[in-house]
Amino acid sequence: MQKAGFSALCCPLGVTKYDAFFESLVFAFFKYRLISKACPFAAAGIMVGSIYWTAVTYGAVTVMQVVGHKEGLDVMERADPLFLLIGLPTIPVMLILGKMIRWEDYVLRLWRKYSNKLQILNSIFPGIGCPVPRIPAEANPLADHVSATRILCGALVFPTIATIVGKLMFSSVNSNLQRTILGGIAFVAIKGAFKVYFKQQQYLRQAHRKILNYPEQEGA
Repeated sequence: MQKAGFSALCCPLGVTKYDAFFESLVFAFFKYRLISKACPFAAAGIMVGSIYWTAVTYGAVTVMQVVGHKEGLDVMERADPLFLLIGLPTIPVMLILGKMIRWEDYVLRLWRKYSNKLQILNSIFPGIGCPVPRIPAEANPLADHVSATRILCGALVFPTIATIVGKLMFSSVNSNLQRTILGGIAFVAIKGAFKVYFKQQQYLRQAHRKILNYPEQEGA
């Protein structure tokens, strides 16, 4: 087995000699194995750290956007650093979890079940209380990768939309926080109403769908 040490080498084009250091095979193999084992953990650590600090930055920007730039900076300067390091990354996580709550589906099921007792719902959403010939199967929206990315993007953009809607609809409110909260509630309510109506119309269309026989051509 080759041992580590110096050995003299001679240039083939001249007579100059060089001293070269040869690494032992055992040490070279151990170093290769160590690097191969450590690289995946290092890459995972770098990725997790990048995601964490991105979440921290997003949380800080969201606080300044919702509360106000100056007020947000004052709040974060007075807060405990440990609380900020733990609390700020939870903001995007809570937004994503809140976006995954499909409250429109629960409201639509309740309205379909009790709409016959509330006749006003039939005038707002036609066909909710009407009997359907069959119940169509509804796909799970989380199974589609497009819906998953839509949930992620919608959750992260929601504070900006709530701020814009609050400024447009509740400009008379002086508090930035109250204006943003009211804007978020109004946006969620309006969007939810449109989504409920669209889903109900799609539900009725699929429930009354019929498969017709293919018309045979004359002379065929």
